Amino acid sequence: MQQELDIIELGRMILQFAVVPIIAFAWMHYKMTQGHAVEIAVIKTEFLLTKENHDRELKEIKDGLSNIFKKLDEIQRDMHK
Repeated sequence: MQQELDIIELGRMILQFAVVPIIAFAWMHYKMTQGHAVEIAVIKTEFLLTKENHDRELKEIKDGLSNIFKKLDEIQRDMHK
């Protein structure tokens, strides 16, 4: 009877000091990685929006410069006539 109580007590101590802390650590780690995954997704979305805006602005600048050069070419042709 005493030996059975010792085995039960040993099992209880193992659960209390080994298994439960490991499970708690694993749960905490899982929650932390989920938070990081969300933050990474938000950062990626912000980056893509910024990149799209930057690309759009560059396209507008290129179009503007192209129009300016066309006008300058027209002025130069008119001057040579």
